[in-house]
Amino acid sequence: MSQDSAAVPDAARKLAARRRREIVAVLLFSGGPIFESSIPLSVFGIDRQDAGVPRYRLLVCAGEDAPLRTTGGLELSAPYGLEAISRAGTVVVPAWRSITQAPPPAALDALRRAHEEGARIVGLCTGAFVLAAAGLLDGRPATTHWMYAPTLAKRYPSVHVDPRELFVDDGDVLTSAGTAAGIDLCLHIVRTDHGADAANALARRLVVPPRRTASDMGHQRYLDRSLPEEIGADPLAEVVAWALEHLHEQFDVETLAARAYMSRRTFDRRFRSLTGSAPLQWLITQRVLQAQRLLETSDYSVDEVAGRCGFRSPVALRGHFRRQLGASPAAYRARRPHGAPEPALRPERADRAERPERERAALGASGGERFAPALAGHGLAAAEPGEAGKPQPEGYASRLAEAAVGRGPARPVLPGQRERPVG
Repeated sequence: MSQDSAAVPDAARKLAARRRREIVAVLLFSGGPIFESSIPLSVFGIDRQDAGVPRYRLLVCAGEDAPLRTTGGLELSAPYGLEAISRAGTVVVPAWRSITQAPPPAALDALRRAHEEGARIVGLCTGAFVLAAAGLLDGRPATTHWMYAPTLAKRYPSVHVDPRELFVDDGDVLTSAGTAAGIDLCLHIVRTDHGADAANALARRLVVPPRRTASDMGHQRYLDRSLPEEIGADPLAEVVAWALEHLHEQFDVETLAARAYMSRRTFDRRFRSLTGSAPLQWLITQRVLQAQRLLETSDYSVDEVAGRCGFRSPVALRGHFRRQLGASPAAYRARRPHGAPEPALRPERADRAERPERERAALGASGGERFAPALAGHGLAAAEPGEAGKPQPEGYASRLAEAAVGRGPARPVLPGQRERPVG
């Protein structure tokens, strides 16, 4: 749900007089990944006015007592503490060390105070958990890394989590998905503050696309069957595991509720509290995900994929697929992700594909010449593959090979003509 500045809600609070939007405070914690933490430092902390990028003033703030240890055992020393946030009109939380730990209360208080005074609060990737813990995402749309989205939805049920978005701009509170999406959101902030030319100039310097959206990514958006880490100890874990193993079968939520020995109403409530999603929507998402895999790795037709993913009809698959991924199954297959393996042929088709090679090996290098006398006797000529642009009917070459190699006087069988026993 990326938005242009014109579409930003009017609910944003008036910025306090001592705060300036171009002053950006980046809040760092011990244990945070250094790559994600460096994104706002690079975007807002380097003077690129020579390239037409307006300058921001960066305040790197420690969210807790030093030293701050990060990826690889490095230790960071932030020049500012939480008190510096009181001057910033934009506060960025680039990451949080663990989605199972609660952020420091002092840092949460500083974020709440900044928000009350009109500052723009930004959470990149797992930084959304810090914003949620501060109550800044209550009743709002938000996103985070797809792997952690179910946990965010479960732990903070009032947050409207959508893991399919690259970033979500809700006016004075913004969140992004994974690492690369953090760059997208920072560019969006520059675009909102200074216009498209400034954002495009910055993108050129960073050597990244100036503007991406989830719909632009198309096939690169990838749903996941992720679930909260805590599900392993829940009684519903066995039911969820069974559903994932039987997606090729047609079953509904009532079937899952029966396997859990619960009423449909109780099952819906328990499932939603565990995963943050309604069971029907979760099941549809898993079936679409399975369809994605088959479209990428097999040569099954769309109708066959629908049957193998538990959809009652190809029409149902197409509707859900398009709603969730923004493209039809056929269009998705046509633009498979770069690096995806070529579809694996089914056994019978693989056999067909290998058959000409086996026949050429059996015939040897002069196989075409050995065909010529037999064909001439029937008024036919040995045609080169693809002669006159007409593909040979399936099975035709193999029958000729059988005639020439495995029998006495060769007698080819013409297309559409039944073979009769010889002799």
